[in-house]
Amino acid sequence: MNRPHGRRRSAAVTATALALSLPILGAGPASAAPAPAAVSSARSGSATHAASAALPRPTGPHAVGRSMLHLVDTHRPDPWVPSAGPRQLMVSVYYPARTGTRGPTAPYMTTEEARLLLAMKVPDSTVPPETISGIRTWAHPGAHPAHGRFPLVVLSPGFTLPRATLTGLAEDLAGRGYVVALVDHLYETAGTTLPDGRTLPCAICDAPPAGGPAAIAESRAKDVSFVLDRLTGRHPAWRYARMIDPKRIGMAGHSIGGDAAAATMAADDRVRAGVNMDGTFFAPVPEAGLDGRPFLLFSEATGVDDKTWNQAWDRLDGWKRWLTVAGSDHGTFTDAPLLAELLGVADPNVLSSGRSEAITRAYVAAFFDLHLKGIAQPLLDGPSPRNPEVSVRLP
Repeated sequence: MNRPHGRRRSAAVTATALALSLPILGAGPASAAPAPAAVSSARSGSATHAASAALPRPTGPHAVGRSMLHLVDTHRPDPWVPSAGPRQLMVSVYYPARTGTRGPTAPYMTTEEARLLLAMKVPDSTVPPETISGIRTWAHPGAHPAHGRFPLVVLSPGFTLPRATLTGLAEDLAGRGYVVALVDHLYETAGTTLPDGRTLPCAICDAPPAGGPAAIAESRAKDVSFVLDRLTGRHPAWRYARMIDPKRIGMAGHSIGGDAAAATMAADDRVRAGVNMDGTFFAPVPEAGLDGRPFLLFSEATGVDDKTWNQAWDRLDGWKRWLTVAGSDHGTFTDAPLLAELLGVADPNVLSSGRSEAITRAYVAAFFDLHLKGIAQPLLDGPSPRNPEVSVRLP
C-alpha cells in the first residue's frame, strides 16, 4: 500500500487527486469500478473482526436514535448528472433518544456502499465488504426522542467518502445533546444507496467538474441550505423536527466537507458556528470574513504547507482556534482509522482509531458546547494534559 498523501495541497489540485484522499486506507484508483467477488477469508479483517468491530460508545448522557431521510430538491437539477433529474440527498439524522432505549442498532452502511468504497480505495483487498458494513454502531433506528429542544449540527464528509465515515462523531454529538444531520452528497461519494435499493456511484471522481474543487464546496453549501430548509421549515421532512432549535445551528466537515462548512456559513447566516477538519479552502473564506461567527480549524500533522489555511486564518473575524494534532493524518478525524485497522493497512506511526475518535469527539463537542450551548470550555484555550497531542493556536 502506498504511504498516505497529506491533506494540504495547492489550490490547483484536481478532483481526481482529491478522490485519493482517504490516505489511511491507501491510495487506490479514483473510479468506482466493480470489485472482484468477496471471499470468505479476509486478510486482516476476518469474520471474527466483523463480528467484534465496533465504534466507541458515545460519551454523552443520552441514548441515540437515527432516522433516514431521502430529500429531493425539485427546484435544482443535479449539478453533476443533470440527466438524473433534481438534486437528491441522503441524510442520516442522529438525535438524543429516551433513557433506557434498547433494541437493534443501525447498520454502519449498506454492503454495496462498502463494496464500492473498497473497490475505490483498496482494490487489492480480500476483506469482504460485510466486514465494513457490519461495524457495530450505537444508534437505534426510530427510537423515541428525548424531551426538549436541541442544537442542530450538520456534518459533511470528505470527497469520495460516504457519510458513514463520520458516524462515530455523529453518534457522540447526539449522545451529548445535539440533533445531527449527516449528509451524503450524491455522485460525490464512492456509492450512495437510495431507499429503492439502487446504489449510485461517484460521477465526478475520475474527472473534475467545471470550476474544480471549489465548485464542489459551493454546491455542498447549496445542499446544506436545502437540508436546513427541510428540517426547520414550516413543513419539515423529519417527524421529530420539533426537537431542533433553529436558532442554534452549526456545521462541521472533513476535507472538502470542511471547506463546505465555511462556504455554507458565507452563504447562509442560519449556520452560527463551523469546523473544518483538515480540508483545503478551495472555496476561500470571504475577505470580509464570516460576520464574526466562530470557526475552528482542526489540522493533521503530516501534510505540506497549505497557504489557503493561512489566508483563512487571517480572514476569520470572530472567535477562532487552530488545532494541530501530532501523530495524525488526513483520516484521523473520521472513522477511517478503524476501517484501516480492519483492513490491515493502518500506519503504525499514526494515532490509533480509539485515540483518533477520542480527540476528535472531545474538541468538536467542546467547540459546539461553547458556541451553541454557551458552556465555557477551557479545553479550547491552551494545552491539555489529557490531550498532549493537540497544540492550540490562539488569535
